Amino acid sequence: MYFLRITAVAAFFAVLVSCGGNGSAGNVNDGFQSRPEITRGREGKLTIGFSIATATFIIERWNKDLKVFTGAAQQLDADVIVQLSAGGVQEQIAQINYLVNENIDILVVIAHDTELIADVIRDVKYSGIPVIAYDRLIQRVPLDAYISFDSREVGRQFGRALSQAVPQGRYLVVNGSVHDVNSFDISAGLHEIIDPLIQRGEIRLVREIWLEEWSSDEALEKISAIFEETTGIDAIACGNDAIAGAAIQLLSERRLAGSVAVVGQDADLSACQHIMEGTQLMTVYKPIGKIGVRAAALAVAIAQNARDSQTEIPFTDAMVDNNSGTLIPAYLEKSSSIFKNNIDEVIRDGFHSREDVYRNINAVD
Repeated sequence: MYFLRITAVAAFFAVLVSCGGNGSAGNVNDGFQSRPEITRGREGKLTIGFSIATATFIIERWNKDLKVFTGAAQQLDADVIVQLSAGGVQEQIAQINYLVNENIDILVVIAHDTELIADVIRDVKYSGIPVIAYDRLIQRVPLDAYISFDSREVGRQFGRALSQAVPQGRYLVVNGSVHDVNSFDISAGLHEIIDPLIQRGEIRLVREIWLEEWSSDEALEKISAIFEETTGIDAIACGNDAIAGAAIQLLSERRLAGSVAVVGQDADLSACQHIMEGTQLMTVYKPIGKIGVRAAALAVAIAQNARDSQTEIPFTDAMVDNNSGTLIPAYLEKSSSIFKNNIDEVIRDGFHSREDVYRNINAVD
């Protein structure tokens, strides 16, 4: 388990939060007792607990999220205590209990398992601490907010890109972790696009598999097993760019890279380089700067509202169902499909440098 305390240090993030939407968020009427009359935080400052427990923290995406979130929170004069590990749900439960004992004002969670974490989150809520689910919607317990991207739309973006590039052919689908509800939403969005084509006989689904974790090593093993049976595949939908990278590695070993359309998400640097090289068709870019800044501002607003009941909470974009019996206020940012012809979008946003994205191309030139 890794522990990091972030204190108020100068950071250069503009805290500009988009609050437009079609509903309003107040305190969620979740049936829990009201916050006890205690003083949380230090010297009057708000303290945000941030729990991350995932086997894939090494993924480039999470490092960017954490950097932006903590920087934006510092600008809002809030402290952040981060707990992260490469362990599973039991380690995350220990993390969360530690954070509660640190007198945090609000808990932000990237859940390792969106189902099994419910009981400890219920305990946190019962103690009077608000909870925000970040990127992964925790199930079966009322939450104060959920902030993420529209995962079903990400799946649709996969389907549109592949069906336009390969309107007729054989498809392989490699979904993400079975412990992450986003994996199922992505798959559902993908099938919205490709199922009519499958029914018309234009696409044949060779195989659809699921991973236990968001793991490139697991993806290598499972995709390799499929390639031992057949390499007669024209398109591969991958749950994220790490999985796409595993597929491209295996295709390269068989001299098939570039002849098979591959899509993923997160706009990892390696994926952007693969797109420029012609071995990956598309990645879904999620503007981490926007969601990180928005999440920090939301956390501060909800925590302050819990203290004084007067601070205004931003309007929601939607209300979502997490099987708790209470609709959850959702804050959803938009993602975009990145191909070779619009790769500069990630460069303009400062997500990657031009030098890095074009490095392998320039090396060839």
